[in-house]
Amino acid sequence: MGNLRGKYAIVGIGETKSGKLPGVSTLALHTEAVKRAMDDAGLRPDEIDGMLDNQPLHDPFRNYSIVVAHALGISPTYSTDLALGGATPVQMAQHAAMAIDAGLATAVACVHARNSASLHLLPKNGVGCTRAYHGGVRDGADDFEDPFGLMAGPGTHAFLASRHMHDFGTTSEDLGQIAVSARRHANLNRSATMYAKPLTIEDHQRSRFISEPLRLLDCSLVSDGGGAFIVVSAERAKDLKKKPVYIHGMGNHQPFSSLNDAESLTTLGGKVSSDMAYRMAGLGPKDMDFAELYDCFTITTLITLEDYGFCPKGEGGRWIQGGRIEIGGELPVNTHGGLLSHAHLEGVAHITEAVKQLRGGEVEPERQVADAKVGIVSGHGGYASTHTTIILSNEQA
Repeated sequence: MGNLRGKYAIVGIGETKSGKLPGVSTLALHTEAVKRAMDDAGLRPDEIDGMLDNQPLHDPFRNYSIVVAHALGISPTYSTDLALGGATPVQMAQHAAMAIDAGLATAVACVHARNSASLHLLPKNGVGCTRAYHGGVRDGADDFEDPFGLMAGPGTHAFLASRHMHDFGTTSEDLGQIAVSARRHANLNRSATMYAKPLTIEDHQRSRFISEPLRLLDCSLVSDGGGAFIVVSAERAKDLKKKPVYIHGMGNHQPFSSLNDAESLTTLGGKVSSDMAYRMAGLGPKDMDFAELYDCFTITTLITLEDYGFCPKGEGGRWIQGGRIEIGGELPVNTHGGLLSHAHLEGVAHITEAVKQLRGGEVEPERQVADAKVGIVSGHGGYASTHTTIILSNEQA
């Protein structure tokens, strides 16, 4: 991969409300998010010529990016639908930069939205995601998993947590600390679903098992909502409305297609993906002022912290203690509350939050990371089989 460090920037972001939004269609969420991002950037529809989106899993469309674009009055020269689950939004930023670099577009809108919480297909217990929730979409190993009860994200990630506990002595309380830290940040974020709902370790330990050893409070929310961002060249970004946030590093890795062929359950795609991003950026873990890490489950955050080099493999449970991953600590993680306590928007809000932090003055003062200059964002999808990374900075070089 060529070095694109500092050549491309995010210049506009937009978010819808999140939580439960009955009666709001997926298309409405997509268009609202992009409109807000265009307004934020000061760009008109005729100034956008690229469109990237996620395919709606429960309401299948062909060429959905074209549907979204033309609903907004955009006539794209580059468009496609992406479907890597929670790894998708970060990969959108990567595709956007590469498309502009190739001369296929000049301004690319990236949007990810779902109306998951309001689906009539949602399981009655409202926990996690199932194949019913995904509208029957297959993941590749269903015939070897479904008959034995492995039909959802909690089961897959419970394997990761069990192995980590077995190999390294990680405890349920360690995972609980990640949930508590995310909730403390959400308690400072007025747009978070769990804004007014404090959480303690005792609350976590009293919550029921969903797929042992993962408890209810180890699992992310189920949400309606969406977010969008716009990528342009660094040169064009200088003339736009808001302070640019530059893309310094990018990485991807897909180490397996299902747990059946995974060589490790405690080192995932984040190791190779983050190494790629660090190398492109010319930076390392110690240069990061904050991290917005995909947190569909608490174990995902823990493994990603280790894979990204913030602490040695197996020491994550001890490393996170004492407020280290909270605002004011050594590495604030998921400053908006993450999927665990803000909203489950499959990671697009991790990107918009990173942009806000790097612009400064766009979040509640209590959750602004002091002097933030560089942040890292992760994506994680396909039931742990795919990972994406991006490093962002408010300085071009």
